[in-house]
Amino acid sequence: MAEKQVALENLRNVGIIAHIDAGKTTVTEGILYRTGINHKIGTVRGDDGGATTDWMEQEKERGITITSAAVTCFWKDHKINIIDTPGHIDFTAEVERSLRVLDGAVTVFDGKMGVEAQSETVWRQANKYGVPRICFINKINQIGGDFYKSLESIHKRLSKNALAIHLPIGFEKDICGVVDLINMKAYTYKDFHDHELVEGEIPADMLEKAKNARSLLVENAVEAEEELMNKFFEGGEEAITEEELKRGLRKRVLAGDFFLVTGGDGRGVIVEKLLDLMNDYLPSPLDIAAIWGKDPKTGDEIERKPSESEPMSALAFKIATDPFVGKLIFVRVYSGKLSAGSYVLNATTGDKERVGRLVRMHADKREDITEIGAGDIAAVVGLKNTTTGTTLCDVAHPIILESIDFPDPPVSIAVEPKTKADQEKMGIGLGRLAEEDPTFRVHTDEETGQTILSGMGELHLEIIIDRLKREFNVEANTGEPQVAFRETIKSTAEAQGKHIKQSGGRGQYGDVWVKFEPNEPGKGFEFIDTIKGGVVPLEYRKPTMEGIKETLEGGVIAGYPVVDVKATLYDGSYHDVDSSELAFHLAGVLATREGIKKAHPVILEPVMKLEATTPEEFMGDVIGDLNSRRGRIDAMEDLQGGAKLIRAFVPLANLFGYTSDLRSLTQGRAASTMELSAYEEVPPNVAAEIIEKRAGKK
Repeated sequence: MAEKQVALENLRNVGIIAHIDAGKTTVTEGILYRTGINHKIGTVRGDDGGATTDWMEQEKERGITITSAAVTCFWKDHKINIIDTPGHIDFTAEVERSLRVLDGAVTVFDGKMGVEAQSETVWRQANKYGVPRICFINKINQIGGDFYKSLESIHKRLSKNALAIHLPIGFEKDICGVVDLINMKAYTYKDFHDHELVEGEIPADMLEKAKNARSLLVENAVEAEEELMNKFFEGGEEAITEEELKRGLRKRVLAGDFFLVTGGDGRGVIVEKLLDLMNDYLPSPLDIAAIWGKDPKTGDEIERKPSESEPMSALAFKIATDPFVGKLIFVRVYSGKLSAGSYVLNATTGDKERVGRLVRMHADKREDITEIGAGDIAAVVGLKNTTTGTTLCDVAHPIILESIDFPDPPVSIAVEPKTKADQEKMGIGLGRLAEEDPTFRVHTDEETGQTILSGMGELHLEIIIDRLKREFNVEANTGEPQVAFRETIKSTAEAQGKHIKQSGGRGQYGDVWVKFEPNEPGKGFEFIDTIKGGVVPLEYRKPTMEGIKETLEGGVIAGYPVVDVKATLYDGSYHDVDSSELAFHLAGVLATREGIKKAHPVILEPVMKLEATTPEEFMGDVIGDLNSRRGRIDAMEDLQGGAKLIRAFVPLANLFGYTSDLRSLTQGRAASTMELSAYEEVPPNVAAEIIEKRAGKK
């Protein structure tokens, strides 16, 4: 089927981002309904087959989004690729990798709650990638929904530069349209689903409010251009035409620090106005600066413009396993054209790979296409060694684009197959799931032989186990969740590692002096070689480093990886006959065991930033419970509807099962979200317990 072609300036790559339960998926459903892709609006929780973009069984059951789903729709000669992203913090990597390849975003807020914890997180992620966005305050038709209070919370917690471009007509259940502040017309509807918006005059009781709001918009729009500013100073608000106002606002939005705000019900006819905003104010690939990458051979910076005449470059940002076609690789093409059947260079591995098929994804449904051009997003079938963050490019013009960084997972569980038959299937299943999800890791504990799964939280690992069972038919037993502790050092120490062995024939001799010192948090392991002359020959220095690194990974005081350490090899000696790579490897091991013990080693634990919202009457109980979990209360705020917000930092080790404990403390009326804040030193009494427990296991 030939796909409808649009000019590049009419293409939009848009992410829908928000806190969990703000209504991202419902807004996406409303968009698909209004653009004619769907003939009905699916619901997130319901027995009508569910929402289009929540197609996984686990998503339907829990009523949440787990993987970001891509859909394409057309609106007024514009083509819009939409990615509906998850809101739950355990799946934050899905948001991260989607924002890396998107040009613009719609941030959805729950009109009853205003800005919530995850709203802040996704906002920060969008800032990190410089993604221009518009804001949609959802659910303002529900009891407690309030457009103006939610807008106030955006000003308070996210940005003062957020201005309404539409004002809602009516309040709560009487919402029946919006006032468009650009053309100063009212758009109302009688029936929720089936009728178009009717243009009319602004209700008399809203006229003053609308005029004031429009004045604010004009004042901000003219800041975009000196010419507009001069025109405004000379002739006032009336001198600025609608076209000039839109042009100025678009420039401000594209700069990434100014945000237009609208509101409504994500399912209703009002979604039309949101689609208009996407077309009018969010960037096309041409509005985004040309992308820069590196030449894999020389390391020189190379520019690629969003044009089909440039050499092809694309970034693989997501891997999904499809039961019918196998591995699907979602790619964003930045320059040139990617064609089905062509060969591309995997610049990350240096291998040539063949593009089997190209498919346009509509959540879990596929449509074959022959090629995709610069600026577009689609999925590729047939690539073997491509992973998340891989650059695909023209074989004759290699380039490596900036990859995507993912945090280390803080929670682990042990898993074992129930039968021998499950053993092999489990290995295949875990391999596929780890390929799809870069924040999910699998390793084998060398001491116990157990398979350890690591993820971003309890829910993340629960979903992984569930998918193992359903998609790969693996029955498995799981252990209790465990915390991914780390070790580090607090002071500097020097140590000698000397390995001498004489037992007839050729002996073994390796001797090194190494200085260990703390590295900056997050910097990891750094090896520095300052040896002058040949006291340790060059060929023995790398084995020494490998011995040091291997020992640090296995831990020194409690068997947890030692992080953020700088090791400087500065002296040593060797023997002409008896020295070998193995001897120096072992000398590195001995120096590390000795040196780390002398450098005040400590255990680090992941500390979570937790936000709990609770009715006021349970506040004392919630705070008391957090204190009992070694929590530090950071701040308390009043929220809409008389609720209280508590922000705290709490060690992850004390938060397993917290969600259900919080519900029982508050008669099910409180909610919480948490995300990894930092690794912090464990108090001495807790550290002693951890070391004792680890020793007991051994």
